[in-house]
Amino acid sequence: MKAQGNEAIVEIVGQNSHDRYVKPTVDLAGRRILIIGLARTGFATAQFCAARGAQVTVVEERHESDVASIAPGLDAHGIPDYAQHLRARGVSVQCGGKFTELFAEANLIIPSPGVPANLPEITRAREAGITVWSEIELAWRFLRGRLFAVTGSNGKTTTVSLLGHILRQAQLPALVGGNIGTPLISLVDESSDNTIAVAEASTFQLELTEAFRPDVAILLNITPDHLDRHGSFEEYSRLKRCIFANQRETDETILNADDPGGGEDLPECPRIGWFSRKHPVLRGAYIRSGEIVLSDNGVEMPLMSREEVPLPGAHNLENVLAASFAAHLAGVAPDAIASGVRSFTAVEHRLEFVAEIGGIRFYNDSKATNVDAALKALESFTQPVHIILGGKDKGGDFIALRAPLCRHACRAILIGNAAGKIARQIDGAVSIEIAGTLDAAVTLAFAGAHPGEIILLAPACASFDQFQNFEHRGRVFKQLVAGLHQNLMADSLVRKG
Repeated sequence: MKAQGNEAIVEIVGQNSHDRYVKPTVDLAGRRILIIGLARTGFATAQFCAARGAQVTVVEERHESDVASIAPGLDAHGIPDYAQHLRARGVSVQCGGKFTELFAEANLIIPSPGVPANLPEITRAREAGITVWSEIELAWRFLRGRLFAVTGSNGKTTTVSLLGHILRQAQLPALVGGNIGTPLISLVDESSDNTIAVAEASTFQLELTEAFRPDVAILLNITPDHLDRHGSFEEYSRLKRCIFANQRETDETILNADDPGGGEDLPECPRIGWFSRKHPVLRGAYIRSGEIVLSDNGVEMPLMSREEVPLPGAHNLENVLAASFAAHLAGVAPDAIASGVRSFTAVEHRLEFVAEIGGIRFYNDSKATNVDAALKALESFTQPVHIILGGKDKGGDFIALRAPLCRHACRAILIGNAAGKIARQIDGAVSIEIAGTLDAAVTLAFAGAHPGEIILLAPACASFDQFQNFEHRGRVFKQLVAGLHQNLMADSLVRKG
């Protein structure tokens, strides 16, 4: 319990029906809560806290008109923008400044994931004894049922989506959210003692957790990412492992036996399962003679042929192994797991097939926001690849792309702020063209590609220099590809005429 002045965050007893664990939660009524950032997570958190009687203030550095322009989908429900919607529910919304004085007045501060945890105002608040939590910490304290949380540098969204799909296909009451798009706190009111929440958790969310404790924690892999924010790979890796920091003997952790860092700093308390593409594991999921096998308590359960997996790439096979063993832990029978995997389709912006035009196939992997993700996307193809790279640099080392580019690509087309750095670090590995913008890159790529080749958007960078987020970048890419197709159809009709 942490106090500010004479007031305190009050812990009240909740009940986890699976192991009789007493979960700490918090009485929000009358609390002064400061939410930093008015995007999806800030909006959902403000609604949640206000509905429970808190005095909520939301601060946002951007001007209100900019915030209103990025409230996707709200207009469809008759809501003009985030700020107006919250004010109608008694929330104070202040945009266009830092509002430093408000930090010292709060009982609880909840920064949105995009807000650095080392912000000076946040640091001073914590030193003053004010509680600072991420949204997933607050959500977990109210969430009922079991929580399966997934983190890792790459593959989180696909694994979360696949696991949710398998559970729902097996008629289990699954809720899917977290960093995947629907904030975890938005799932609380839907949760019950019987639900299974499957949530994507990023380091941005994990770094401000305190008691957050998934029933099943899945750590897919750890490769360098977000070094611009976390400062070092060691700190980034430490934050990833926060996902199992509070687990107990009755909990489960699933780790990647093939990941170089996967075996370091193993959790002490929970039961551990492994997944591997390369060798058998005593407990978990692995590949044997081209077949996916589950193993638990000395019992092997053949699942399906790896050729039946509908997702391309070795990295997606790892995601399937992790999700399959997690589904097994949720109580899904092997045949139902296999059926769920077979019926799953690729997640938008994750190696998503867009179109084939003139024998040239376009793939959207806008979610490849780091070097390792772009590398995995490249290695998914045997055909020559024209890859579009670039955006906002997150401190990655693009030299690691040199050998894969030599093996898989015939050309790299560069965009965004990182174009110059990428060009210097991959020079000599592959033909390079600087396009600057995504629309110019798509035009250049198509003009130089031949039937049977691949045009791949796998930027290895964040999107914020030219786009609102990676989803926006991926949607624009698909629109540009659709425009190419329409122009070609129009030209064909003119020639026929």
